[in-house]
Amino acid sequence: MGGIYLGVFTPSEAAGVGAGGAFLIALVRKSLTLEAVFHALIDTGRTTAMLFTVLIGALIFSDFITIAGLPAELLAFVQSFNLSAFGVILIIIAIYLVLGMVFESLSMILLTVPIFYPLVQSLGFDLVWFGIVVVVVTEISLITPPVGMNVFVLSAVLKDVKAGTIFKGITPFWCADMVRLGLIVFFSSVALFLPELLYR
Repeated sequence: MGGIYLGVFTPSEAAGVGAGGAFLIALVRKSLTLEAVFHALIDTGRTTAMLFTVLIGALIFSDFITIAGLPAELLAFVQSFNLSAFGVILIIIAIYLVLGMVFESLSMILLTVPIFYPLVQSLGFDLVWFGIVVVVVTEISLITPPVGMNVFVLSAVLKDVKAGTIFKGITPFWCADMVRLGLIVFFSSVALFLPELLYR
């Protein structure tokens, strides 16, 4: 965390630094066996294969919907309802909250952004702002009752704690996240202050 805040490395690089640090600690404590290394490598390979499968599929899907002209059709469809620009954004946010109940965050972003990106751009919204909104609402959706995916993952790890108890515990944080999302959506300067300061 210190390295990220000091600008020494990016969050992705920080993950590698953390993994390397954990490996060194395990070596020093002599708690690392060949079997443990083998299982770690197998799990890493499975996770990497899964992520790349999703990524490759999403890239193919993105090209397909662009060639098929879906963004233009979607824009025409939305305009036929005479909705305000903010009304469209609120519908997109609602879609993300529902999708987060069944999709993993990376899959959801890769599959939906190619569809919504041209629509949001045509409505005249700042795309950096939209990216921030997507990340925030995606993370909120993963803990949204009644089917927040992260809650059930945590419930599987903590077998002696009921999912209902976990939902009750995360409710204050969910409410705070919704307030934060509202501030970002209705006051875009909150989200754009740092990017504008850094890239002015």
